[in-house]
Amino acid sequence: MERVMRQMGVKMQELDGVQEVVIKLADREIVIPEAQVTLTEMAGQRSYQVVGREIERRPAPEIGEEDIRLVMEQAGVNRETATRALQETNGDIAEAIVKLKGKP
Repeated sequence: MERVMRQMGVKMQELDGVQEVVIKLADREIVIPEAQVTLTEMAGQRSYQVVGREIERRPAPEIGEEDIRLVMEQAGVNRETATRALQETNGDIAEAIVKLKGKP
């Protein structure tokens, strides 16, 4: 089978040492740890076939300096507390302030 494919100009190669494959989408990432990856080359085009179990993860939101300052001012907390609250609320400023003001 390999010989026939080579005669047709198709080269296949298993990639060794792949630790993980990450597919980044706008709102999440699909991660395939310990993936089996095969590179296929035909007519100058490269294709990758990925096999493995996938894990979906959502990256932590980027928290801006202005957001941190606003939460600090409105909730009367220090920088570390404001940052942690924003991380816990996925960057939702209003929710972070309400959460912090609700604490005794």
